[in-house]
Amino acid sequence: MACSQRPRERMPLPRNAKMLSTKQSRAGKAGPAAENVNPEKPLLQEESCHAKRSSSSPQGGPKKRSAFGDITNARKNQVVAGKKESAKVAPPKAQRAHNTLGVAKNNEINLKKSTKKTPPPAPAEPKEDPAPEKSVQEPKPPEQRVPAVEDIDKEQLGDPYANAEYAKEIFEYMREREEKFMLPDYMEKQTDISGDMRAILVDWMVEVQENFELNHETLYLAVKLVDHYLVEVVSMREKLQLIGSTAILIASKFEERCPPCVDDFLYICDDAYKREELIAMEMSILSTLKFDINIPIPYRFLRRFAKCARATMETLTLARFLCEMTLQEYDYARESPSKLAASCLLLALTMKNLGGWTPTLEYYSGYSAQDLHPLVKRLNFLLTYQPRDKLNAVRSKYSHRVFFEVAKVTPMDMLKLEETLTSS
Repeated sequence: MACSQRPRERMPLPRNAKMLSTKQSRAGKAGPAAENVNPEKPLLQEESCHAKRSSSSPQGGPKKRSAFGDITNARKNQVVAGKKESAKVAPPKAQRAHNTLGVAKNNEINLKKSTKKTPPPAPAEPKEDPAPEKSVQEPKPPEQRVPAVEDIDKEQLGDPYANAEYAKEIFEYMREREEKFMLPDYMEKQTDISGDMRAILVDWMVEVQENFELNHETLYLAVKLVDHYLVEVVSMREKLQLIGSTAILIASKFEERCPPCVDDFLYICDDAYKREELIAMEMSILSTLKFDINIPIPYRFLRRFAKCARATMETLTLARFLCEMTLQEYDYARESPSKLAASCLLLALTMKNLGGWTPTLEYYSGYSAQDLHPLVKRLNFLLTYQPRDKLNAVRSKYSHRVFFEVAKVTPMDMLKLEETLTSS
């Protein structure tokens, strides 16, 4: 028991103590209350605010153009061809001066017969018109067979910072990268670290994120960096907090506009490590992961799926709480980030009685409701029985009114949840 609590001795002091000097140095950074001012504010507006943090060149819409050439050109060509054919029949007229009167009359009779047999060019026009018109209308029947799915990016096409033209492709790329970063069961080869020690570390990292007012993306990425580093390196328990603080430093450089400095991380570790050790650990983590730290995280997928559901900030915050609860649990570290995010949102929608999984959500997430039911039940079980009562950093954070006190929401009864998921 003493070994498992050793990392906890280096945890940060209370927020109202020495940490105030650090937060005053970062006074220019906005607090978390900025994104939760109005509980009824639609997520779409909140999405646009966050989206403007990244820059992108404005993209113009495609210019309209005719799909086919001028159909009248074909008509003129047919008229000219008809005249050429009649000109070929006309030579008997030139022979009247050189032939006898009888031969001339026979030629006139033959001319009349030939003109009767030759089809006039005019009737050919209706045969040519329907073909182009039919080809223009051919794409319409397949569109009518496609199920009705809402285009969630069309409202932001005029915003050059939203990347709405490429949003779908970006998340498809992130789904592909998920396969590369799936975690194995690495605790089997860690002789001095357990899942409980990892939970203590993550609980401390949540406090650091809250005290430094870092983005949620920074916290999720830092936890991923810790897990992927421990997959490759066998570490001792006395180095676990150094790994966690260095992971937050790297994630801050990747996600934050103004990341904390090295001295800040030495301070939150209560000067248990030296500057050289922190820098050496940063080099070790980056070289071990081959500098490929753009790891897909559930939080990004959660924001995307909540936009598909047009969820309010209160509903999104409830889903965030469910998703952040899983950070401490080693069993959820091996779940697909997109599937975990979709399951958290489905449980939040079910808890607030806001409906089930819509065709739009199924289209953009790639998961049907049946695919998510097992994980949704596990999440509700985690929320109901609270396996780690002593590690309450996440619950304390989301019990604040800034986060709509979503941690105080009563979990659903397991039988009622089963009935609701089955009927939907």
